[in-house]
Amino acid sequence: MLIKSADDKSKRLALLQDLQKSSLLDARQKEWLRVELRNLTAGLRGEQEAAFHLDGHYKDGQNNVLLHDLRFQIDGEVAQIDHLVINRTGYMVLIETKNYSGDLEVNAHGEFTVRYGKERYGIPSPYEQSRRHARILGKLLERLEISTRTDKLPEFHNVVMMHPKAIIQRPDAKAFDTSFLIKADQFPSWHEKLVDGIGTGSVLKALFNLRSPDTIKEWGEKLKRQHRPPDLLDLPPFMQPKPVTPVPVAHPKAEPPPVKDESLAKKLICAHCRAKIGYAEGKFCWNNVKRFGGLQYCREHQGLFQ
Repeated sequence: MLIKSADDKSKRLALLQDLQKSSLLDARQKEWLRVELRNLTAGLRGEQEAAFHLDGHYKDGQNNVLLHDLRFQIDGEVAQIDHLVINRTGYMVLIETKNYSGDLEVNAHGEFTVRYGKERYGIPSPYEQSRRHARILGKLLERLEISTRTDKLPEFHNVVMMHPKAIIQRPDAKAFDTSFLIKADQFPSWHEKLVDGIGTGSVLKALFNLRSPDTIKEWGEKLKRQHRPPDLLDLPPFMQPKPVTPVPVAHPKAEPPPVKDESLAKKLICAHCRAKIGYAEGKFCWNNVKRFGGLQYCREHQGLFQ
């Protein structure tokens, strides 16, 4: 049964696309945007392709719970799980989806390389990444008191899922087993083999740990509530807008304060510029003694006392 669908990442996509239009980007910012947008677009395609195949197999079933796009934060660590399958017999499958535009190579040492034509680039192991996520998920399950009937953590199985048309070059299975690396349309068959293997190994153990559909649904709902989506508008520090230094605005020089010359009191002379003033100007100042301090000013310099 499907418990959680993938989060909507359209805001993140729109942000990156809008930033690309800016004329203020330097070379480093342009390159980061190009790679980030390419990875996001490819990641979304991979997740959608995987979800299509997984939903078709598990959405309406009762023996498995399916959650897409989970992100947990535990003790300062973050686990991002593309897809999680919880089975009634007490195991969980963590699925890491990858959608490389080039061909994938895995050597006998478990090292991953993507080839684009003649160019080859080493990449971190998505399998080891999924195992780290399983370790963090284990901490969360303990806190949520999700366990088998023997009070142990569920068994974790890690899968790296590729696009159905991906080209994968593998080493000899004796040198390095890549059975965890499958294409999206092969997952149902892979899961059937997993179930058969568990049954062959210990039918009694599987039956003993068998949980009801309601129980695994409750587990799925608990994990869904622990989902902490990332900030879709978050950018690295070097991508933050640079502060704009304000251009200083030239202001006209302020008039010097009025000069108080008591000898000019009651005279038709501006106490500021010493120009002769009319009777009306003088009378206005005499009638406003508190404002002009008992002196007279021309119309222009009366404005200094506003």
